[in-house]
Amino acid sequence: MAAPLASTTACVFDAYGTLFDFLSASKRCRDALGDKAEALGALWRTRQLEYSWLRSLMGAHADFWQVTGEALDFAMASLEIKDAALRDRLMDLFLHIEAFPDARRVLEVLKRAKRQAIVLSNGSPDMLTAAMKSAGVDDLLEAALSVESARIYKPHRTVYELVTLHLRLRPERVCFVSSNGWDAAGAAHFGFAAVWANRAGAPRENLPGTLAAEIRDLDALPTLLGL
Repeated sequence: MAAPLASTTACVFDAYGTLFDFLSASKRCRDALGDKAEALGALWRTRQLEYSWLRSLMGAHADFWQVTGEALDFAMASLEIKDAALRDRLMDLFLHIEAFPDARRVLEVLKRAKRQAIVLSNGSPDMLTAAMKSAGVDDLLEAALSVESARIYKPHRTVYELVTLHLRLRPERVCFVSSNGWDAAGAAHFGFAAVWANRAGAPRENLPGTLAAEIRDLDALPTLLGL
C-alpha cells in the first residue's frame, strides 16, 4: 500500500476527541447521572465547541477551562440536573480525562520511528498538562501548543500558524490529525496534510479544505506515514 504521508516529517494531534475521550467524564459519573450520562456528555461537548466559536466571533476570548465550565452549566440546566458536587466532580474528571486505547499505541509507534509528535488544542496549558499526565501519554509528546498563545479558537488560521512557527516547517510537511471534521477541514485549508480520524463514521463536512486522508481510528495512521 502507498504511504501518501511519507513526505511529512511531524505529526500534530488535536487533543479532545482525537487523543482524549471527551465523554469519559460523564461516563464515569453514570452512578449519579443514570440514563442521562450520554445525553449530558454529548450536549456538554456540543456547547463547549459552540461557545469557543461564538467567543471567537464575538472577540470575547475566555480560556477553555472557563468555556468548559460554562458549557457544563448549560448542559446540566438543560437536563434539569441541580447538583453542585456533581458539577465539581465532572469538571475534575474532565481535567483528568482518559485517552482512547489507540492513542498511546500510535504515539509509541511514532516515538520508536523518531517522528515528532505534538498536540495543538483548544485546551488551556494547565488542562493539557493534566490530561496528558493523567492519560499516560506525556512521555510520548514533545510539546502541547494551546490556543491561549493566539487567544482565539480553532479553526482560525492563527491557531494553525502556532504549529509552523513552533516546528519551523512548511504546512505541507505537517501531518495534522483530528477526529473533528471541521478541525481537519480547517487544517487542510491552512495547508497541512490533514487526516480526519472519523471515529463516529460521520459524513464529511461541507467546508473548504481537501483532506489528505480519512481513517476510522488512529491505528491506521502509521501505514499512511510509511512506518
